[in-house]
Amino acid sequence: MGDRLLERKRALDIIGNFRQAKVLVVGDIMADQFIWGKVSRISPEAPVPVVRVTSESYLLGGCTNVVNNIFTAGGKAAVSGVIGADALGNWIAGELSKRDIDTGGLVIEEGRPTIVKTRIVAHGQQVVRFDREVTDAIRAASTRRIVEYVKGIRDEIGAIVISDYSKGVVTRRLVNEIRKAIRGEKIVLCVDPKQDGFSLYRDCDVITPNHHEAGRALGREFTTAEDVIRGGKSLVKKFNFRAVLITRGEEGMTLFERTGDMMNIPTKAKEVYDVTGAGDTVIGIFALAAAAGATLKEAAMIANMAAGIVVGKVGTATVTQQELKRVFPPVLTATVTRKEPAGAA
Repeated sequence: MGDRLLERKRALDIIGNFRQAKVLVVGDIMADQFIWGKVSRISPEAPVPVVRVTSESYLLGGCTNVVNNIFTAGGKAAVSGVIGADALGNWIAGELSKRDIDTGGLVIEEGRPTIVKTRIVAHGQQVVRFDREVTDAIRAASTRRIVEYVKGIRDEIGAIVISDYSKGVVTRRLVNEIRKAIRGEKIVLCVDPKQDGFSLYRDCDVITPNHHEAGRALGREFTTAEDVIRGGKSLVKKFNFRAVLITRGEEGMTLFERTGDMMNIPTKAKEVYDVTGAGDTVIGIFALAAAAGATLKEAAMIANMAAGIVVGKVGTATVTQQELKRVFPPVLTATVTRKEPAGAA
C-alpha cells in the first residue's frame, strides 16, 4: 500500500498557491521547428525521400519549454539565457512576452545564432532532424548579465531551475555565481542535468536526472532497482545535494534526501504515447510546487502526477492547473524508507 503522504486537500492547496509562486528558469534557450509534409517518391539525385512540404510550425524549446510548463500550470515564470540578434530570437522573446513571462533576463549575444532544432516529419514519422547551433561557452559578459539579473529578482522568486541542455550557457562559473547570489535566501535551486560530470552542479538543492544520466554521473550503468538505490544515495553524498530525484520511466521516480529518507513513487501514467518533454514537466512542476510551499516529497509527488498526464499526450506537452487538480485521488501513497536513528537495533 505505501505511506499516506499527500491528502487531496493539501495537494489542491499547493496547486492553488501556484498563482502566487514565481520560478526563474536559467539555461539553454532554443526553438523547435517542425516542417510537415508528404512523401510520394524517391529523389532521382540520391536514395532519399522527397518531402513535399504542407506546413511548418515553431514551438518554444530547451529551457523555454520548462518555462512554458510553469506558465501553463498557472505559475509565474521568469527566464534568463542567451538568444541571437536574429528573427528567431525575436520570435522567442515575443512568444514569452505574450504569456506575460518576465524576459528581463534574455541576453542577446552578437555572432551567436539562436539555437533551432528542425524536424522534417512526413506521414507521422520523423524523416530527419538538423540543428543550427553554437555550443561553445557563452561570453563572460553574458554570464555576468545573467547573474546580475538573478540578483535583481531574487526577492521575487521561490525557486530557480537550471535547465542544462549542454549548449554553452550552463558553466561551472555560472552555477557557482548563482549559488552565491541566492545564499541565505529561501530559494530552492533545482538542476535538470545534461553534462555527465555532476561536479558542475555540486551543492545545489535538487537534481533531477533520469536513470541513464544518474548512472553516467557515477561511471556505471543502472540495470536493477538496487543499482538505482545505491546510486541515488551515492549522488547525494558525493555532490552534497539536498535531494536527488531520479526519473525511471515506467518504474516511476525515486527521491533520495540528504536526511536519509528514500521515497519510491509509482508512475501515474495510464497510457504512454510520447515521453517528449516529460523531463521538462517534472522539473518545472517540481520547482513550482516547492516555490508554492510544498515539501520535497510533496513536490515530487505532484510532479509525478503531472508527468503522468503529459506522457499521455502526443508531442511536447504541458499540463494545466485544472488537469492536475482533476486527477488527484483522495490520498496519494508512496513507499518511504527512513534512515534509522543512531543507536537503533
